[in-house]
Amino acid sequence: MRVIALEEHFLFEDLVERIPVSARVARGFSPGRGPGPNQQLGDLDSGRIEDMDRAGISMQILSCYGPGPDLLEGGEAVALARAINDRLASAIAKRPDRFGGFAHLPLRNGEDAAQELRRAVGELGFCGAIVNGTTQDLFLDDRRFAPVLAMAEELDAPIYLHPHLPPETVRRAYFEGLPGATGTQLSGPGWGWHSETALHILRMVLSGTFDRHPKLKMIVGHMGEGLPAMLMRCDQVFGGKPAHLSRLISRTVLDHVSITTSGLFTLPPFEIALAVFGVDRVMFSVDYPYASNQIGRQFLESLKLPQGDLEKICHGNAERLLGLGKAGASKQS
Repeated sequence: MRVIALEEHFLFEDLVERIPVSARVARGFSPGRGPGPNQQLGDLDSGRIEDMDRAGISMQILSCYGPGPDLLEGGEAVALARAINDRLASAIAKRPDRFGGFAHLPLRNGEDAAQELRRAVGELGFCGAIVNGTTQDLFLDDRRFAPVLAMAEELDAPIYLHPHLPPETVRRAYFEGLPGATGTQLSGPGWGWHSETALHILRMVLSGTFDRHPKLKMIVGHMGEGLPAMLMRCDQVFGGKPAHLSRLISRTVLDHVSITTSGLFTLPPFEIALAVFGVDRVMFSVDYPYASNQIGRQFLESLKLPQGDLEKICHGNAERLLGLGKAGASKQS
């Protein structure tokens, strides 16, 4: 069966060097170039494809994770975003049957980000964009980002909202003072990443962002970042539909957000994600190279689902949402 994975990462270390070390450290990255495992992150060629083949992964939609243009201002940010996207486009052009891409954007300026999204989707053939958490401690509900959200609507291009390192004030208040590396782990994949991403989506709901952008499509990973378990609780706590919104919180999330399996390969979170979001809004992902292609595929093989539902999760939903043809080319190429 064709298998498409949507949250699969890369990093170009030489481009990271354009960002001052001080800016990287201030955002919470180590003084080194970026997060590991660096060798696998930098491989967009035969080694990555061989690993995909061993696990039966047909296609990866690639996205940059690490220090990026959100740490730079003005022309420097635009130039770095363009360099990342152009190099990714070159890798995709060599194997368009195996790779697609999400654009990396210079998010400190909403207009710059919107124009780079237009270029990346319209000229480079990307499937949408990746947004790694907050930018200068701001969530996407801030009006600064309205131009890029409007552009995503115009292009019918989804935004994949990915976790990122917490702002410094949050790191200090919530995660310092724990033994060894446990505070860092708790701030990231141990809990903090997922709760902040869920909060990000809920802020977009409660701020009216989705009412202002009714065609906006979002994707979150990790079985919905905890949202499936909490949507009904949100409706209860807010007493139904808040007066300034057009829909229930749960209805707004389900109208705008699709989720992937990235990094979570056990049945309980999958079962609640499927029950709440429905089979048409759940897609497969691995979170490579931070998670194993082989383990992700073993999880797929363990699912006891009707064939049609499994096909939707493995490839059908991604093809529809991202505009992918059977050969893997995007709708813009």
